[in-house]
Amino acid sequence: MARMQRLLTNLFGQWFAMRRRFPEALLEEMTAAIASGERTHQGEVRFAVESRLLPWMVLEGVDAALRARQVFGQLQVWDTEHNTGVSLYVLMAEKRIEIVADRGIAGRVAQAEWDDICTRMRDNYASGRWREGSLAGIAAVHELLQRHFPCDGADNPDELPNRPVLL
Repeated sequence: MARMQRLLTNLFGQWFAMRRRFPEALLEEMTAAIASGERTHQGEVRFAVESRLLPWMVLEGVDAALRARQVFGQLQVWDTEHNTGVSLYVLMAEKRIEIVADRGIAGRVAQAEWDDICTRMRDNYASGRWREGSLAGIAAVHELLQRHFPCDGADNPDELPNRPVLL
């Protein structure tokens, strides 16, 4: 997407729709899904939604992938004991979904698996199924973490907040 088109998209897109698409009831459901899934593996999952990027960010070349990494750091997803944090980032204005995994996970999970989750979420969102897409994305991340980082019965503290963040 050309920078000027991205600027216009972010200036006029989606800020008014975030609360409609992610109402309190859905945020509570997502919180419960994250908490429940984290009991089955050693990972930590964060979910962040941003309606649009600020104009200066677009002009400086910040795209969804870079912003997802910034949010990963901002939410301290990297700060887990086993480096097993995963962040799902949704940029509504540009219809982009990015998943950022900490270094403990990145070497074990192929990028194609993360891309598949993003595609399934995007397909649901494009059809107006925001609830289904969000919960399916969370469930798919939990499935990958269960496969690669199963809970071994040891102490499994909840290191990060489970509630999705609306930026």
